[in-house]
Amino acid sequence: MTKAQKRVASKAGIIIALLTGAVFAAFPVFWMAVSSFKANSEIFEFPPRIITENFSLTAYTTILTDPAKVRFFINSYVVSIGVTILTLIVAILAAYAFSRYQFKGKHPLNMIIVSVQAVPPITLLIPFFGLMVVLRLYNTYQGLILTYMVFTLPYAIIMMTGYFNTIPKELDEAAKVDGASSFAALWRVLVPVSIPGIVSVGIYTFMIAWNEYLFALTLTRSVDMRTVPVGIQLLMGQHSYQWNEMMAMSILGCIPVLIFFLFFQRYFIGGLTAGGVKS
Repeated sequence: MTKAQKRVASKAGIIIALLTGAVFAAFPVFWMAVSSFKANSEIFEFPPRIITENFSLTAYTTILTDPAKVRFFINSYVVSIGVTILTLIVAILAAYAFSRYQFKGKHPLNMIIVSVQAVPPITLLIPFFGLMVVLRLYNTYQGLILTYMVFTLPYAIIMMTGYFNTIPKELDEAAKVDGASSFAALWRVLVPVSIPGIVSVGIYTFMIAWNEYLFALTLTRSVDMRTVPVGIQLLMGQHSYQWNEMMAMSILGCIPVLIFFLFFQRYFIGGLTAGGVKS
């Protein structure tokens, strides 16, 4: 076999492997989507039918016309957007300090931020439950938002610090020479040129908050405070599961993250790449 033939065979093998992986990853999502248009009894019929002849939007109309189920989505939006905004604000300020200033305790503080990511979230479940009860934040938006920020902030600070480190200090120093304060230099100079990094961190943060289940289940009590992941679990009854509604709610739950990623994919990939260049 010649070198050209080996090269072609190698590329063909890579393409086949990538296509196989893509099909393996995409098929569960495809099956979830088609199952959401089936009757509940039709989902597990054998032999399985991929495309149903009795196409129905019943599962979607049931969810979208039920105030309790719509409330799940409202709660997820409120919590996820709140976590994303607050995380970005705090992360930008902290990253600016880590990137541009030398201060006492900088390295120990940086180590603490990194080490927080190594702590399994489940080990903090009971302490957070007790803390939220004592602070009277149990079953509130504020309790969920503050809890989620504990897990989103370390990554956000690390990523934004790495991104700020790739931006020449001469930019903000020039702004200070022109009379701008450090705060003004940050928001008028650094932030506008850091949009890719901010978008990538924002998407990551939103995804974490939107998909989180364990703390949303533990730190809320009433049905009107439940989020989408918990709402999907509530469709599992004692004697029967509403599989088609579960699939439909899962599809509706994927849409916000999918839209974010499709619209900001270029910034997301660029931000992740740039943030890892220099730390």
